[in-house]
Amino acid sequence: MKFFATCPKGLEPVLFDELKALNVEAPKQTLAGVYFSGGLEAAYRACLWSRVANRVLFELHRCPAETAEALYRGVQEVKWLEHMRPEGTLIIDFTGQSEGINHSRFGAQKVKDAIVDQIRDETGRRPSVDRQKPDLRVNVHLQRGEATIAVDISGDSLHRRGYRLQSGAAPMKENLAAALLYRCGWPEKAAQGQALLDPMCGSGTLLIEGVLMAADIAPGLLRRDFGFTYWTQHNNVLWQELLAEAQARREAGLKQVSSRFEGFDADAKVLSIARDNARRAGVESLIHLERRELSRLSHPAIDSAGLVLTNPPYGERLGDEPTLFFLYQHLGERLKAEFAGWQAAVFTGNPELCKMMKLAADKTYKLYNGAIPSQLQIFNIRARTEAEVAPRQSVAAPSVSSPVANPVATPIAKPEVEAVVEPEVAPVVLSDGAQMLANRLKKNLKQLAKWAKRQDINCYRLYDADLPEYSAAIDIYNDWVHVQEYQAPKSVDVVKAFARLQEIVAVLPSVLNIPADNIILKQRRKQQGTNQYEKQDQTERFIDITEGGCRILVNLDDYLDTGLFLDHRPIRLQIQQEAKGKDFLNLFSYTGTASLHAAKGGARSTTSIDMSATYMNWAKKNFALNGFAEARNHFLQEDCIKWLKAQRGEGYDLIFMDPPTFSNSKRMHDVFDVQRDHADLINLAMGLLRPEGKLIFSNNYRRFKIDPALAEQYQVVDITRKTIDLDFKRNSKIHQCFEISAKTPTE
Repeated sequence: MKFFATCPKGLEPVLFDELKALNVEAPKQTLAGVYFSGGLEAAYRACLWSRVANRVLFELHRCPAETAEALYRGVQEVKWLEHMRPEGTLIIDFTGQSEGINHSRFGAQKVKDAIVDQIRDETGRRPSVDRQKPDLRVNVHLQRGEATIAVDISGDSLHRRGYRLQSGAAPMKENLAAALLYRCGWPEKAAQGQALLDPMCGSGTLLIEGVLMAADIAPGLLRRDFGFTYWTQHNNVLWQELLAEAQARREAGLKQVSSRFEGFDADAKVLSIARDNARRAGVESLIHLERRELSRLSHPAIDSAGLVLTNPPYGERLGDEPTLFFLYQHLGERLKAEFAGWQAAVFTGNPELCKMMKLAADKTYKLYNGAIPSQLQIFNIRARTEAEVAPRQSVAAPSVSSPVANPVATPIAKPEVEAVVEPEVAPVVLSDGAQMLANRLKKNLKQLAKWAKRQDINCYRLYDADLPEYSAAIDIYNDWVHVQEYQAPKSVDVVKAFARLQEIVAVLPSVLNIPADNIILKQRRKQQGTNQYEKQDQTERFIDITEGGCRILVNLDDYLDTGLFLDHRPIRLQIQQEAKGKDFLNLFSYTGTASLHAAKGGARSTTSIDMSATYMNWAKKNFALNGFAEARNHFLQEDCIKWLKAQRGEGYDLIFMDPPTFSNSKRMHDVFDVQRDHADLINLAMGLLRPEGKLIFSNNYRRFKIDPALAEQYQVVDITRKTIDLDFKRNSKIHQCFEISAKTPTE
């Protein structure tokens, strides 16, 4: 009998070694799996004992299948009543394509028709399709005009052991966890009684798989059903013998385990999930789980050697990296300080972050986590030299505790919470460059603080990459500081870039005389669509600031932007001065601050339009905070372009429009590009403007050029220079702004 065991890409060598150890015949490695031969016992053992495979397929037949008709004929060459009952159920898994079969659904339909037609012709009865629990799962793979027809005797993917009913935010599949353990040589370490520790264990998958290996527990023991359970060729006597053998090995293995298993995580909720998973796996008594921050990671006193294996967050979302730099740096520091003589391994989808650990990898394996290219980096931790442990004259830089859910905006030092010890202070030497930065910040502060006080401004930009080496924007919000690191080019070494970021946050508390807890750090990358408006964290912490007599709510944590575009301050104040007695329209209104200023200035009515329900609600809160009722202030959650196209007639005296540079949001009717589409957008808005009215059009595309044809239709005045306040003079291309109105008869 010929079989094919499938596995995730990159795990083929591990699966080959595993099947070879199970004594299958003629194993042969290929892309995404391993071929092997043998009787039913070999296949059953693979289903029961393989920790890496996804499926085990029993090959029935190969046939030409360039066309749908050829595929149908080839499938009917198999005697299907030898594999299922006439009234049974089936499901077809079809992959591949040919000239005549270009869709997997179509191919699956042809296979199903061939099987059902054959059985109906022979018995007068027909099987039915069951997508959930079929009696027979048929797998057909079409490649180079040839179809391979097989019975899937594994059924549901073998990585689903049965112990994990819940998981954390970014769960790792069980067979990937097992493969990482194999790559780290865990079975040999377990045989020596070494320890296994995961400092960010999440739902406990690595630890549970580690125990199953150490205790010689078959990963398939917890599964109730396999693909062969209702297959007519299933040999239940043989299967029960193998189950009894596995059960006996489990009982003996549990008694012989001498390794310690420890898992830590900062999230009590996910630890509860880990405990439930370990209990269902029957290994809860062997795993010690504890809520503990990464800063408290320490060497277990009774274990002289072992393996630290973990899968830290690696930044799937916009702006994650600054926080994760601290995390990986701290992990490296704790490993070097506490685990000399141990082996450590980190599995990550962002290998660049591992540079923060300042450890040289002894081995690196390229793997995949789902579709994400990833790496397993293995380190042999050596004792630190005297120079490395000697105290240094330094400036204390705040450190970030271990994030569990990859927060994007994180205070540089978090306030203490129940049962969590504060992170240790990481020393950073104040370099000549950092001293230059401190001097520049002091100079800017001296100039801007006086100006801000005169203008009654308490939110402004203090620094905007004035020194190219320290590439960040630093904004003051009352007693808070919002730091946005600009993403460094790929040519810049990530470790050096992070060191400079550390120096930024190190000098800010002393220069500004604020606590480190009041510094919020983010990374600003090139934007696409509505990424900058998408939620990044869940703090729901709002700060009440004032501008031009308006109270405005800003959120420094949860989004890349804060709810207030500081560079638009002069435009908002101009709107406030001009809005009295006017009907005001705010398109792409964001959190409604321009509308708020219009209302403060005495507008007869305001209308704010934005696609986001979140920002509509935020705008309503801003209005409520200032005591403005909704009777004269309207909020519409709409696609602005679609809404404009549906409107007819003049209805507004003053319109403000600040569209995104580019958007391909699924909620928009079409892809929007401000350079390409601004003329059509302006024409639509001008159609709603009363004869004496004015449109203020702004955008932040640095290379924007307004369409010359607009100047032929309307009076267009570039007011950009007068809308750039003192705090943005160093970055005069932060936006471009135009006043557009109808031409007078003399024009």
